[in-house]
Amino acid sequence: MQDIEAIFSDGGALAQTVQGFRVREGQIEMANAVATAIRENAVLVAEAGTGTGKTFAYLIPALLSGGKVIISTGTKNLQDQLFDRDIQVVRQALKVPVTVALLKGRANYICHYHLERARYEGRFPSADDARYLPIIVNFARNSSGGDKSDVPDVPENATIWPHVTSTRENCLGSDCEHYAKCFVMEARKQALAADVVVVNHHLFFADVVLRDEGVSELLPASNTIIFDEAHQLPETAGLFFGHTVSTAQMVELARDTRVEAAVSARDMPSLPAAAHALEKVARDLRLVFREDNGRFPFQALGRMRDFEPALAAVDGKLLELATILETQAARSEGLEKCWQRTRVLLDELRDWRDNDDASRVRWAELFHATLHLNATPLSVAEIFQAQITERARAWIFTSATLSVGGDFGHYARQMGLVEAQTRSWESPFDYAANSLLYVPRDMPEPNTPTYTEAVVKAALPAIEASGGRTFMLFTSLRAMREGYDRLKEAFTQRGLEFPLMMQGEGSRTELLERFRRLGNAVLVGSQSFWEGVDVRGEALSLVVIDKLPFAAPDDPLLAARIEKINQDGGNAFVEYQLPQAVITLKQGAGRLIRDETDRGVLMICDPRLFSKGYGKRILRSLPAMKGTRKIDDVLEFFERGLPGAVPAAAES
Repeated sequence: MQDIEAIFSDGGALAQTVQGFRVREGQIEMANAVATAIRENAVLVAEAGTGTGKTFAYLIPALLSGGKVIISTGTKNLQDQLFDRDIQVVRQALKVPVTVALLKGRANYICHYHLERARYEGRFPSADDARYLPIIVNFARNSSGGDKSDVPDVPENATIWPHVTSTRENCLGSDCEHYAKCFVMEARKQALAADVVVVNHHLFFADVVLRDEGVSELLPASNTIIFDEAHQLPETAGLFFGHTVSTAQMVELARDTRVEAAVSARDMPSLPAAAHALEKVARDLRLVFREDNGRFPFQALGRMRDFEPALAAVDGKLLELATILETQAARSEGLEKCWQRTRVLLDELRDWRDNDDASRVRWAELFHATLHLNATPLSVAEIFQAQITERARAWIFTSATLSVGGDFGHYARQMGLVEAQTRSWESPFDYAANSLLYVPRDMPEPNTPTYTEAVVKAALPAIEASGGRTFMLFTSLRAMREGYDRLKEAFTQRGLEFPLMMQGEGSRTELLERFRRLGNAVLVGSQSFWEGVDVRGEALSLVVIDKLPFAAPDDPLLAARIEKINQDGGNAFVEYQLPQAVITLKQGAGRLIRDETDRGVLMICDPRLFSKGYGKRILRSLPAMKGTRKIDDVLEFFERGLPGAVPAAAES
């Protein structure tokens, strides 16, 4: 292996390749730690503050290791960035003959079979879909990869995509007549042959589940697995190690059954009729709830008057459709697949309804157009630990936010990382010189009805002083909407002309591009903008956080975990709720300083930072900013530079 120190040195391979490269001791130390973990097949949890350069710190030893490497990222956007930019730069710098493959979930690739069925059916939810179809057909004929992100003329959220892509449930596999030219299979072949495979967390865990079921192995056997944005893993793992049945799955099954019946069973009018009936009761089940979104514990569902009858109706129509499909399954691979899917959905629905397993939590999650019935394990620690001990390989977990005040115990317990090595490197950025933490005085308690109004009132002078250039981050959608309305009203009253945007008005990418371009905008957001958002320079100079991001205590998963910890003699607040809130807060705070030359103010409105004993623990986990409780210091910061504030943890 090439010498790590030399590669990262002033005259080394990276300095010769990357414009503006600077030697960073934390980056070198992290690269050496990763190299050691790979060599020793060890488990390493590595926290690297913003600006450490963690991507190159794990890529250099990974590409030099000579073994199979899987790199898993938090989102598809980060996946594309890693594959298209970062790995190419490192490969060029190291001059190593490493082959790399990008692998996404099957819903990201055009499916020849379903594209053909969509052309045959010719019925779509909107006129736009009919216009998009020939564009996709032309792309599929000429593309070598079939990735839908390479079709810029069709929006990523277009409703036609589910009609022309496949899912695990409706893929025909080797029985498909298009199997030889399948884009998913081609991507999988490339992944099997590559030295380095770039995936995302959802795809990684989907493959783990498939391997545990003995069905398939999507990802190649590897020597090293690296998780970037590893703080997301506990929640993602919980979803995949559990089970979910959704009304969307039933609607898709009904749609696919009608299409298959039109092609292969025209003489069976009872089949599309049964599919229509299933779709109706599935939509009726969703309409039992009047809310747009929310989470509901299993016990609360039983107290709803209309839920049980609606669920029973779904069960009955699934059984009816399965009975008819069984008689027609031999007529085509598509009909047989629909029959199999119907049986699986029926079994999973009954398991969710009847199986009271104490190790899992049954709950429902409501979205705008679908209802998910979930059974989630209380803990993924034992399940994930089994993956780690399965065979000797290196496991690297890295993120900017994995510890609480340098303690990795919470994360290690969540993931079952019993003997993991832990290392932490602080950000090299000069927070003390370039940033200020402002916690306003005289704020009401966060549970008071007027709290959001008080947040907006307190933030307005800071927003004016910063010239817009603000993220306002709220811990709930309801508070976000109220905050937006109150800001809009206040801007009008004060004659402020800062462009005002809110999460949901467009895609996150579109909103961020507009925010950067305008240079003086105020963006109001909730969970989507707390992490994975990178705005460098003066366009973002103020981040306002309404309150400490403790999860809602009535969340069914959280409530069950709190009960379990307390029953076992622990302290759920100290062991679980507080660490989770700290990690989330660190993510939100991390939006502010993204570069060595960035300057800005982090405003956290929650009075509990100083009124509660745990406040000091939270403050110690934040970057080493100076702090103030005076708006005059904020105004002075934006006018002339950092005032003579005192360290945040010492302010009272």
